[in-house]
Amino acid sequence: MSKITIPNIPLAERCRPKTLDEFQGQQKLVGEGKPIRLMVENDTLSSFILWGPPGTGKTTLAKIIANSTNSEFYQINAVSSGVKEIREVIERAKQNQMHFQRTILFIDEIHRFNKAQQDALLSSVENGDIILIGATTENPSFEVIPALRSRVRIFVLEELTKNDLLNILNNALTKDEFLKSLPINFIDNDYLILISGGDARTMLNILEASIIPEITKGKIEITKEVIENILQKKNILYDKNGEEHYNIISAFIKSIRGSDPDAAVYWLARMLEGGEDILFIARRMIILAAEDIGNASPNALLLAEATFSACEKIGMPEARIILSQCATYLASSPKSNASYQAIDSALQEVRNSTQYQVPIHLRNAPTSLMKNLGYGNNYKYPHDFENNFVQENYLPKEIHEKQFYFPSDNGNEKSIKERLKNLWKGKKKYD
Repeated sequence: MSKITIPNIPLAERCRPKTLDEFQGQQKLVGEGKPIRLMVENDTLSSFILWGPPGTGKTTLAKIIANSTNSEFYQINAVSSGVKEIREVIERAKQNQMHFQRTILFIDEIHRFNKAQQDALLSSVENGDIILIGATTENPSFEVIPALRSRVRIFVLEELTKNDLLNILNNALTKDEFLKSLPINFIDNDYLILISGGDARTMLNILEASIIPEITKGKIEITKEVIENILQKKNILYDKNGEEHYNIISAFIKSIRGSDPDAAVYWLARMLEGGEDILFIARRMIILAAEDIGNASPNALLLAEATFSACEKIGMPEARIILSQCATYLASSPKSNASYQAIDSALQEVRNSTQYQVPIHLRNAPTSLMKNLGYGNNYKYPHDFENNFVQENYLPKEIHEKQFYFPSDNGNEKSIKERLKNLWKGKKKYD
């Protein structure tokens, strides 16, 4: 084999799609008639944030949009950039406006900007001086300030499917000049996709790193063993943005739900040792406290929320103690998903049935006209009755017999169940 020159540019960058038609995945956003495609085709760009897992196309989409709309494109990373860089881009954008050219500011990991840095974007986004495209792997509801969220749209990117990843892989093998020149005989696609955790960029970079040491061989075979040798992480793999990130947080949550504090702290230790974001762990425990413990132990939610706040203030390494206290408490608490099931049941009722009128006795009557129409008439004020309770109908008459919340017999919820059973005797069933 003649001497092969190894490209300086990574494979993932060389294979980056240039148009929406070349882009793989996210058809709910870029397919025909979908919002991002419509913005590009109609030249009606507005600021938005792309929220989704790593390697799902956030940066690629931003670059495609810039190229497709003849906009000047600036990319900064929230980890290494600050207000100074933002202001420089904004000044450049104002000059561009004088020449009728748009400016796109793409901020990767926008969730890492603090409030002051996000505040610096507000007026320019609102005035249209810049088109902001933010990218984040974290929930914008928690990580982006409300004032900025209100000025942008949020687009949710889904994990790439196996078929999406295979298409990306095949495209690289058939179109990249370097790979086309190599005698590649076999690639363990399934393992390559698995180890990449759905991250297209990681998949392509692992592929290239696995191929390079093999290029002196007559036929290149990228087996599971070859890939593992490159990664050198066969037994201690933890990629906080990849497959094990999701596997281990899943094991952690399921251990707490299963009331096993020992397993919970083991998986917690695995995450901490792997460099997982402590606020991600704390946030998941807040959700679990409401979803899996609920009213069986109402203090669980309070402790989980306090844990998030404390971890935010304290940081590592001391935060490990706070996380451990919360994890073991939640794992040891009685469990109930009754409130979780209640809201899902109620949502199903709302989505699948008529939107019934509020009963007239429950309506507010702030004006004389409303009073004359009978709003609020015959409402029974509970505090006027014994034990501050009266059996009243609070649902629309069409569904007055519906029940959504069924307390369990665990922990504090058992007392709740007995109280409701006594109060609503003859009207609601809690057996």
